[in-house]
Amino acid sequence: MVRRQHAQRSIFEMILPDGEQLWDTELRRIDALLDDETLIERVEEALRRRRPRSRRLGRPGTPAAVTLRLLVLKHLYDWSFAECEREVRGSLIYRAFCRLDCERVPDEKTLIRWAQALGPAVLKDILERLVEVARQRRVVRGRKLRVDTTVGETNIHYPADSALLQDGVRVMTRTLHKMRKLVGKRRFRDRTRSVGHHVFAIVQQSRKLGDKAQAEVKKLYRQLMGTTRAVLRQAPRAVAAAQRRARNLSPRLRQRVQGLGRQIKSLRGLMQCVQAQTRARVLQGDTHYPHKVLSIFETHTEAIRKGKKVKPTEFGKRVKIQEAEGQFITDYQVCPQRVPEGDLWKTSLERHAQLFGRPPQLATAHPGFASANNEEEAAARGVSRVVLPRRGRLSAARRGHQKQRWFRRAMRWRTGCEGRISALKRRHGLSRCRYRGMQGMERWVGLGVLANNLLALARAPIPPAGRPGKTGSKK
Repeated sequence: MVRRQHAQRSIFEMILPDGEQLWDTELRRIDALLDDETLIERVEEALRRRRPRSRRLGRPGTPAAVTLRLLVLKHLYDWSFAECEREVRGSLIYRAFCRLDCERVPDEKTLIRWAQALGPAVLKDILERLVEVARQRRVVRGRKLRVDTTVGETNIHYPADSALLQDGVRVMTRTLHKMRKLVGKRRFRDRTRSVGHHVFAIVQQSRKLGDKAQAEVKKLYRQLMGTTRAVLRQAPRAVAAAQRRARNLSPRLRQRVQGLGRQIKSLRGLMQCVQAQTRARVLQGDTHYPHKVLSIFETHTEAIRKGKKVKPTEFGKRVKIQEAEGQFITDYQVCPQRVPEGDLWKTSLERHAQLFGRPPQLATAHPGFASANNEEEAAARGVSRVVLPRRGRLSAARRGHQKQRWFRRAMRWRTGCEGRISALKRRHGLSRCRYRGMQGMERWVGLGVLANNLLALARAPIPPAGRPGKTGSKK
């Protein structure tokens, strides 16, 4: 049964009469922000959608306010689920912040299930509410807009073709072993050790130079692909035999066997794609093979080149970060497919107008967004100052335009977006997504953005009463 809050609190007010002095100032302000009833209602609705009858039936579950605060605390300090459970259980301050007090702390598996119920739409609604609160507190006014992109990396190893083949064989064999435990002893050949030997030999041989070494690498790849084909041929026969034997099992076990069969079927199709790209890339030399599979676990992963010397190629999804004044992020977007950065400019202007009811006075982005069409689009929407610096050889008129004082001042302000992205990655864990799937990536980015905005609101000066025109950020 879904609940809003725990029924009573708090015994710590008697145990620690001076406990208020132990609170960190920023955490205290975030605690006050999360008391917003609109935020709790939105989380409560999302939790109730998991089970239609959970409004009045079932055991009492973790309250919506506790779920929201635990997730905020987790991403505020970039903890894992296990670390979050351990830290909250052992701290009186974190217990009070999460509205747990003497109640039992939810374990990590419970928190994972509740986190999955908060989809991207819920997090966007919470972000929109925080933007409204920031406007009321005059932290943001919507006069400025800056946009930048980064790469949210998925939690995968480097996608070498040999490693992808090894992963596929390992997971498929492991799934067949699970199926065999359910239906009884079935014979199939385990080739994981043979594949491991092939991959190790490929790694060792790849370090050598010369045509002879490269020819040996191709020979080893042919042997690895042959072993993989044998596993792919064996899997359908093993699944069919297991499903025949599952007819005599209970409905629950039969359903489990069918689920494992679907997993093997899906993985087999993915492995056939890996086989095809390995044949084209390694044996035929076609390094520009389209629609590459970069992971059999995170199939949505893309290879993105941002021009960095330290890390030329990043594997993940492109993420757009959109800011206003006061280091406050007003919107984010995880691109389902890789798109040019310039195509994100129009949607950024539209979203800003939806949130603030008017276009910004100043709109800026890094040179990847620069184009005549984007400048005309912003001017047509009423943006008075558009700052999109261009690269390469410029005309005299364009150089003069970009050397104006207001243009250079806006470019300096734009670089703060890069610092905000760096803070998101270092402080809130956006450098590598630990959640699974495309929706997991959106949840990971969304929760990190919410943690950043709550921290920005907590650090913002409180506007004095009676002086509405003299408060807010001056940046």
